[in-house]
This record gives sequence, C-alpha cells and structure tokens, in this order.
Amino acid sequence: MSVIGIDFGNESCYVAVAKAGGIETIANDYSLRATPSFVAFAGRNRVLGVAAKNQQVTNMNNTIGNFKRFLGRKFEDPHVQEELHMIPYHVEALPDGGIGVRVNYLDEEHVFTPEQITAMLFTKLKEDAFKELKAQINDCVISVPSYFTNAERQALLDAANISGLNVLRLINETTATALSYGFYKQDLPAPEEKPRNVIFVDCGHASLQVSACAFHKGKLKMLASCSDSVGGRDFDLVLATHFSKEFQIKYKIDASSKKRSFLRLMTEVEKLKKNMSANSTKLPLNIECFMNEIDVHSSMQRSEFEELSSSLFKRIETTMRKLLTDSKLTLDEIHSVEIVGGSSRIPSIKQLIEQIFGKSASTTLNQDEAVSRGAALQCAILSPAVRVREFSCADVQAYPVLISWTDSDGPHEMKAFEQYHAAPFSRLLNVHRKDSMTVNVHYEAGSVPYPDPFIGTFQVNGIRPDANGEAQEVKVKLRIDHNGIILIPNATMYERSESEEPRSPSPTTNGDQKSGDAAQNQASPQVEECGKAEEPMDTQEDKKKKVTTKQVKLTIDPKTHGFEKADLLKFFEEEMKMIANDRQEKERIDARNALEEQVYEVREKIQEGGTLHAYIEPQDASAICRELEEIENWLYEEGETCEKSVYKERLEKMRANIAPVHSRWEEYSNHEQAFTELGHAIQQTLKAVEQYRAKEPKFDHLTETEIINITEAAQKAQNWYEGARSKLVGINKTQDPPVKLADIRHETQTLTTCTNSVLNRPKPKPPTPPVDPNQQHGQSSSGSAEQEVQQNSSNAQQENNSPKPTTEDSMDVE
Repeated sequence: MSVIGIDFGNESCYVAVAKAGGIETIANDYSLRATPSFVAFAGRNRVLGVAAKNQQVTNMNNTIGNFKRFLGRKFEDPHVQEELHMIPYHVEALPDGGIGVRVNYLDEEHVFTPEQITAMLFTKLKEDAFKELKAQINDCVISVPSYFTNAERQALLDAANISGLNVLRLINETTATALSYGFYKQDLPAPEEKPRNVIFVDCGHASLQVSACAFHKGKLKMLASCSDSVGGRDFDLVLATHFSKEFQIKYKIDASSKKRSFLRLMTEVEKLKKNMSANSTKLPLNIECFMNEIDVHSSMQRSEFEELSSSLFKRIETTMRKLLTDSKLTLDEIHSVEIVGGSSRIPSIKQLIEQIFGKSASTTLNQDEAVSRGAALQCAILSPAVRVREFSCADVQAYPVLISWTDSDGPHEMKAFEQYHAAPFSRLLNVHRKDSMTVNVHYEAGSVPYPDPFIGTFQVNGIRPDANGEAQEVKVKLRIDHNGIILIPNATMYERSESEEPRSPSPTTNGDQKSGDAAQNQASPQVEECGKAEEPMDTQEDKKKKVTTKQVKLTIDPKTHGFEKADLLKFFEEEMKMIANDRQEKERIDARNALEEQVYEVREKIQEGGTLHAYIEPQDASAICRELEEIENWLYEEGETCEKSVYKERLEKMRANIAPVHSRWEEYSNHEQAFTELGHAIQQTLKAVEQYRAKEPKFDHLTETEIINITEAAQKAQNWYEGARSKLVGINKTQDPPVKLADIRHETQTLTTCTNSVLNRPKPKPPTPPVDPNQQHGQSSSGSAEQEVQQNSSNAQQENNSPKPTTEDSMDVE
C-alpha cells in the first residue's frame, strides 16, 4: 500500500510519496518531477502531461491547459469570461450553465467538463505513481488553494472520484507548506511557551497566497491567509503585450491577432523573465519565423521589466500588508518569512518581503515541491497504512459564513463562522418548529472571489408538532469538514411525551421524595421532571407524571454544488472506457511500430553488406524487398489506422518468409563453435584414458571394460566429427546445411554424458577392520596399542572436522 500527496497546480503537478526513509517526490515517464497540467486529444489518442504540453503549439485547439480556474464555476462567471481571452481552445456554455470544453476525440466532437479534464490528469498522476512505486495507490491527499470556495473544493473532490482516487483530505496549499516546514523542526517551542510565528509567501503560476502560522512542538495553527489572483503568468502577459506592441510598430505584424503566434510569444517571454531574475543586464529576445516568415528580435533589462509590472507588484504588496493586519502580528513576533512557488524567485518580490515584514526571504523549503511534500506528510498521518509520529494541523476557514431560515416570526439570519474560524468545526442551531424548515448557507457578501456567495440550501424534513400541537426543539448541525467544505450533515428533533406510572406510597417526607426524583433524573438524562411531586395519599399508590425525551433523526435534502451521484457514476464509467481505449491504442501503436521496425531491420540485413546477405538467393532477396516496400507504402497510407491484429498478422507473415534465411545464418554462424566444443569433449575423454593407462591413482577404481567403452565412444564421436566437417566443405551458404547445429550438440552431449558417468563414479569405501576382543578388556599387545592410538587419532580428527553444537543445541539436548 502507498500513500501519496498531490500538488495540483495551474501549470504543473507534483506527486510525493511517504516512504520509510522520508518523503520523496517521484518522477514521471519523462524522468521529470514536474508533470505539466495539460490534457491533449490527437485523433484516437488521449495525451497527458509532458507529451500534451509538447504539442500545445502544433495541436492548439485540442490541447487543454489552465483549466484549474474553471473548476466549480459557471460560464457566465466574470472570472471565466476574463480567462477565455487567455486560452486557445474552445469553451462553451452547458445547458445547466456550466463550462464545457469542446475537443475532437476519436474523430468525433466531444464536450468535457473541467472536472472530467482534471480527472484525466489525476489518472496520469496515479499511473506515474504506480509505475514508480510498483504498488497500488490507495489513499491520497490533494492540495487546494486556500482561497477555494465550497463549489471549487467540491468540484475537485468530484474530479478525484471520477479518476478513482480515494481522497483522505483536501489540504490548503498554505497548510501543506507549513506542515512541510514544521514537521522536521526539532527546536519548536513547547506548548506552554510562546509560539514560533512564520510567514509563508507562495507566488505560483496563477495566484499569490500569503499565510501566517504559529508553531509549537508537534502542532501548527494557521492564523490568517490572504490571496490574490496574480502569478507568474500575469508577468508573462505584461511582457508579451509589451513586445506585441513593439513588433507591431517595428515589423508591422500583430502577434495578438493569431493565437498560435501569441502562444509562442508567451513561451519565449517566460524564458526571458526567468533569465532576468538571475541577471540584471540587458537580455535578448529572438524568435525565428515568428509571423509571415519574419524573424523578430528585441531585448529587455530587469529594471524595465519591473517598471512594466509595477501594478502587479502593488497588488502583491497590498496582499502582504493585509495579512500583517489580519494576523495581528507585530514585526518582532515574526520569526522568519519562507518563500515557495516559482514566481517567488523574482527579485522584486523578495525586496517587498523584506520591506514589509522586516525579514529577509528564507529558502529553507524546496520552492517547487514543498506543497506536495506537505500533502504526502498529511496523507501518511491520516492513513493507517503508514506509521508516522503525530503532528496536528489546526486550519482556518478563509471566509465568514452566514445561515438564514424563515419561521412564523419572519426571516432570520446569523453569522455561523467568523473569518479565520478554526476548521474543522461544528455548530448547533437550536430552533423550535412545527413543520419542515429550509436552512440557507452562504458566504458573507463581498468576502469571496466568487460571483455567487451561495453554499447550499438544506431542506430539513420530518419535523412535526408534539401531542399538544406545540413546536418541538430541533437541533441542526452546521459543520466545516476536514476538506474545508461547509455542509449540514444531520439534524435531530427532541420529541417529548408525558406519561403516568403508578408508584407505591413510601414513608418518606416530601423533601426526601424530591431528592429521590432528582437522583433519578441524573441517572437518566432523557427523563425530565415536569411540575411538583404530589403529596402521599392514604391509598396504596399514587401517580407521578414523567416526561420522556426521544431523539428523532431528521432527513436532510441538500441542494448544493457538485454532481449528482448518477452523473458521477456516468463520468467514472466514461473515464474507465477512455483508460481502456488508451491501453488498446498504445498496444495498436506498439504493434504498428513493431511492423515498421521489422521492415527496416529486414531490409538492412538482406541488402549487400548485411548479416543475411550471404545466406539468401538474389531472386529471393529481390522478392522480399518488393514485399517490404509494399508493406511500407501500406503503413503510411490505408494501413495507418488498422487494428492491432492486422499489424500482428503482417508481422508474423514477414517473419515466416525471412525465417529460413535467418535459420541458415544461425546454423552457419554457430557451426564452428559447436564443432570446437565437440572436439574439446573428445580430447578430454582420450586424455582421461591415457591417465588411466598411466596408473593415475584417481582412476584406479575403474575397470578395463569401462575404459574400453568410453574409448569406443570417443572414437565414434571422432569419426562423426570428421565426416560432418567434410560434408560442409565447399557448401553454398544459400542452401540449408547438411549438418545441423542440433546434431553437433547432440553428439557432444552424448559423449559428455557417457564419459562423466564413468569418470565421476566415486571410489568405494575401504572395509572396516575387525576389533580384537583383547583390546576391549585392556589386554592389548604393543601392536594392538598402536592401532588403538591410530584409531583414537582418527576419531579426534573426525571430531575436529565435525560441526560443534551451539549453546542452543546443547540446551535442547539437555
């Protein structure tokens, strides 16, 4: 079992895994740690990750990127409309107002939701993790921006469900970064001491997140988090717009008029921006055949770039100062400022950090992998599959949450959670109702970067009046769960009923009776006293009124963001079909490539100078060459999109045609080696016979008959050897050899087996001499005494050579 953490970024993704040696970021099939957040469709292929990013320019309309900002949003959303100006592919409105991405897949038009596109990317990440770890991926934690709303978080969970991932938690990127920082710190203050306050600045490709966190030993607590939708791509857009205007004046070409040209320009200015972060000198920008076969050239210096981007730096400064205000930290209380994210490498951002927080930017963390490592740590803490020391993470709710409902007194509204309220957390809403009620949950107006503050409408059903027709107490639970999603998980009605039960009179006083009733109420909280206890009667029994409280679970009909279960199941099945199609398509392409490779290989071998040229007749070679040419032409024409079975059938036919030639090459090429082995076996046998004749001691146990047998076997093999060699003299190699390689090896094996069965026979053991009875009674002669000394010496040697028992063995014997 493996647990992974996924940093799902707007530009690229990272996957980290918790292992026995710590947290490790795994590489994809291109040996890169970063997997681009791109999904492409090319004919019958679905291309994911690096391969999709590589064809962004050539297959622009069917290559999908920057789709993270579409999750959970509607087509008419102002943020979506603004985003549409920056993407080259086609986006349209769905019947429910959602977003659809139209692409050409399997030679048909398909429309996918952003959640489906995200699920495709998750499928790729899961596949890369499986290949790297050679283990099933069961649990994962996925990072989300801290500014994500309920709708966006639910959309990400839906995407994970479509891909078959089991998400233990959605963790805020700011919290994951803080966990990655604090988990390995051994010098954190004790719980009773003042916390260590650390500021984290995460400036990525599409957003800025600044957070404040308080650390104690074994735990962290998020204090505040501020964000803005400014990132590296906004700096790229500033540069691209500047150069586009310059080229329009200088070269009379408008880069913004063609999406492909502007996309190339964005790619080049991104490289220039990264170079300017490391160099303050003027740097060139050169693009060959940019538009209308025109090469363009320009240059820029860092100071000019900072001037062009002044408005973006102002937004970054505003966000940092807001965090300082929201966190209520003084500059002296801030221990350090840690930076992560690719765009945090821009020197001006580091200068702003030092100017605002009074601390130099620290690069303790891996700026690209910190979020994925923190997510993997959180997954290891939550998963039972991995043992890891506990480290608690107290997160916060980024936006204030309100709830509203209507009763007989009119509409009601109250604030359920303040901004930066602890999460996860639950609150109970106590109301008295006679009938079902509708609870509306929404964000405070103007507090979220989302056009609609709606969170959900929850219909609480099953409420009814009591026996007297009065309203009953209802408690509705409102919860921020561990994913940061706000919901109403359950509601309970407390149904009270009165009953009378007989009770025998007792000699106790009135005060004592009340004390006994109070003790009974303490033992059973659901039983409450109603009114005063009655005085004892002269009769044999009295009656006491009891109030019984019964908890009734109410049903809740939620209407909130996210797909219905039926839609999720449909999308999951579609994803499984696409995965199966990807596998079949890969097998088909592999079969086609194998056939194409065989064509080139066979042609090279049978041509003059090739390894098979000497073993095939010229007319046969010409026929095979014509067949190869026909297959090659077929591959690039009507055979381009055939099924795997067609390619395999052609490949097998081609191999069958070339098999006799290849067999002859194998026979003739290995004949010499086989004959050498047979000759060596004959020589070894004859040498052993000579040693026997020379009275070698190691062969003195052999009989004359055995020696005669192996001598005859060696002579027979020698005669066969000479006859076989003579048959091969002057033979034409385009013909099948009269002596097969298998025959030579058979002769070698026969002779070796016969010789070894004789020469490797062990010597018989000498008989044990009889024991003299006189030696047993101590009446041995001098000769017998000498034999006894030899025997004792032999026994002692055997004892020294035999393994001595260990202490454990001796204990077993005892």
